[in-house]
Amino acid sequence: MKNSIAERVYDFLKIYPPFNMLKADDLLEISTQVSIIYLEKGDTLFKKGDAFNEHFYMVRNGAITSFHTDSNNVQEIVNISDAGDIFGVRPLIAKENYKLTATANEESIVYAIPISTFQAVTQGNASIYKFLITAFATNAYDPYTAEETGKIFADYLPVTSQDIVSFQTANYSKNPITCNVNSSLKEAAIKMSTHKIGCIIVVDKNTHPVGIITNSDIKNKIATGLFPIETPVTNIMSSPVITDKKDLTVADGQLQMIKHTIGHLCITKDGTVNSKLIGVLTHHDVLVTLGNNPSVILKEIKRAKRTKRLRTARLKANTLLKSYLEQNIPISHIVKVISQINDAITIRAIEIALKKMHIPPPVSFSWLSLGSQGRKEQLLFTDQDNAIVFEDVEESKLLETKAYFLELAKMVTKSLNKIGFEYCDANMMASNMEWCKSITDWKLQFEKWILHPDEKAILLSSIFFDYNSVYGDNDLVDALSNSIYESLNKTSLFFKFLGKDAINNPPTLSFFKQFIIEENKEEKDLFNIKSRALMPLIDAARLLILSHNIKGINNTAERFEKLAELEKNNKELYESCSYAFKALLKFKTKQGLLHNDSGKYIKLDTLSKEDKLKLKRCFKPIQEVQETLKIRFDLKNFM
Repeated sequence: MKNSIAERVYDFLKIYPPFNMLKADDLLEISTQVSIIYLEKGDTLFKKGDAFNEHFYMVRNGAITSFHTDSNNVQEIVNISDAGDIFGVRPLIAKENYKLTATANEESIVYAIPISTFQAVTQGNASIYKFLITAFATNAYDPYTAEETGKIFADYLPVTSQDIVSFQTANYSKNPITCNVNSSLKEAAIKMSTHKIGCIIVVDKNTHPVGIITNSDIKNKIATGLFPIETPVTNIMSSPVITDKKDLTVADGQLQMIKHTIGHLCITKDGTVNSKLIGVLTHHDVLVTLGNNPSVILKEIKRAKRTKRLRTARLKANTLLKSYLEQNIPISHIVKVISQINDAITIRAIEIALKKMHIPPPVSFSWLSLGSQGRKEQLLFTDQDNAIVFEDVEESKLLETKAYFLELAKMVTKSLNKIGFEYCDANMMASNMEWCKSITDWKLQFEKWILHPDEKAILLSSIFFDYNSVYGDNDLVDALSNSIYESLNKTSLFFKFLGKDAINNPPTLSFFKQFIIEENKEEKDLFNIKSRALMPLIDAARLLILSHNIKGINNTAERFEKLAELEKNNKELYESCSYAFKALLKFKTKQGLLHNDSGKYIKLDTLSKEDKLKLKRCFKPIQEVQETLKIRFDLKNFM
């Protein structure tokens, strides 16, 4: 008799990592032994200090909050897991008592995965081990972890101290180009030229690899006249070939190449020369994989002398971003990594431009990133928003000084455009003289926006309030921030204008709880996730954090987390807003990578029912926080 419950569990698990890495029979074996747990809102699955049990967990429906409680009984949310997320993996990795408490954020269904069964069927699977280690490391509460101390690029496995990327399954070329053992070198060379490849594998009648010919072999043995072009391939091929199995790791492949001083590794069905050839791993493949980790990308950026190299590095960051999302690494970690890379690219572009300038900067200055980069939320290639603030000079030297920084800015923005960050359509860039000012002029500009607000002032200030100093003199930026908050303390009208703008974002759902889609011709029937879902949260977080006079926190999720600390009575709402923002940003990023665009517009009919439900669940805190703004800033009488 079929076990229909186990089949339903199987159908769900197979969609999500690490279970999507398992063979069907192994996954079915796990599914038959999964326990199903029903939780009401507020129910606790395990508490900090509890002895570890024999299961780890996956959320089927609902959401589970994992939080740490300190000695003063203050709770700190570490993660909120929703459908498809695993949690409670400490017993699987470390065999230690729980360091977090897991509580249902809402009515939830959780699958309890038996550790003994899971370990039996996954033994030796490097991909699964890597995923679990990553999930454990990024969700574990430890105030001395690498992330907490800012060293977020030390992606090391705690058990082996090996670079985690080395444990990835090697990404080798499938269906390699081959020639028969009886072929002539001319025939082999024509194939190599046709397919634009640097090597060809020589196989016997059973497609077992017997030799390899590379461009170097042709150059050293044919071009030099040692052999004629019609010579048999057996005269110049390197033989025997070195082989390995299809599930080898990057580390395995690298070690083989070092050991045998080779640049190509033949992948066969059983890992020996006596079985069918199925792929080729090259030294380039290994370097590409090893290059897609943050520390290597950052080193490449710092060494770059040309814009072209910076673009190559940023494209690697996109590959890294995609890999992180596929591994289900928390978006808060991803944002920090990609933001650091974006800032490093901007810094290097400025350094390269400064070397091209005829003289050094006449006075100190700071390059400000604005908008999504300023908030450290820019994961995909979007347009650039930036500004320059420079030290005050005598009136007679102002035009000359400003001209210098405008010239510098034009070079930097041009480089950023070549790298992939498009010019801002509204020209909100440091190369525009309106956004390249002395510290005094910037203070006066912000004071005018704040004390004499209108719709244009609100539009501009909402972008500029999210500034972040990327390069240069931080003292200038601190002075500007202090001046801004002095102006904010002189008025309440500005907050009302910001509030009006924040609640005027277009709604997400209709009266009948259906997605509201665009009607204009270009975006007809698409859902604008940026303006309808992300911007309401961004605007609300900015207004609320400014009203509390909090400096130095620009990221939207972090702003809500800080607000949760400051306003205990709204703690649950702000934590929900933070979670919703991260979920929406992750969703937008995935869509952008999938369609090779900004991810701003979503074609709803391409989404699964579950994805639509996840999106809708993120909308609830938007409505609630907007109601909070209406009451707090008395916006009902200001519309």
